[in-house]
Amino acid sequence: MKLKSVNGLVPGLIFSATSILANAQSIEDVVLNVYKEPTCGCCNGWIDHMNDNGYTTAFHHPTNIQKLKDEFGLKNEWRSCHTAVHEDGYYFEGHIPEKFIAQFLSAPPQGAMGLAVPGMPIGGPGMEMGNRFTPYDILLINKDGSHSIFASIKKAADQN
Repeated sequence: MKLKSVNGLVPGLIFSATSILANAQSIEDVVLNVYKEPTCGCCNGWIDHMNDNGYTTAFHHPTNIQKLKDEFGLKNEWRSCHTAVHEDGYYFEGHIPEKFIAQFLSAPPQGAMGLAVPGMPIGGPGMEMGNRFTPYDILLINKDGSHSIFASIKKAADQN
């Protein structure tokens, strides 16, 4: 899938992992292009979470992030504050724990567009607030515009 330039940026993820094992435990040298607002601290926290788990990230500050998300085909109901993009057209919207991105990339479901954690749930990666935690779902978003639950995060420990 060829992605088009938006605001002079070409979304993509340089994916040079030597391997992604079925158990999604070994990811090396993954570069995620993350689109976010310049002042969003929780986005920076999520980027740190990804970097701490073996990914390399590049971040971009588009002029109009909502327009960019429209261009990507991300429905309002799936949106959060940042979007990470894979060169094959996979989108990772919001505060998704790394282990679920690795699981997705190890065997992307047919027809999948990516994963999303809508909103900004307290206690998710980048949204830590002491011991506070709000349960949330990770959505599998599909190219046909539908979505389903990929994983339900009931407690903070489920993220690791």
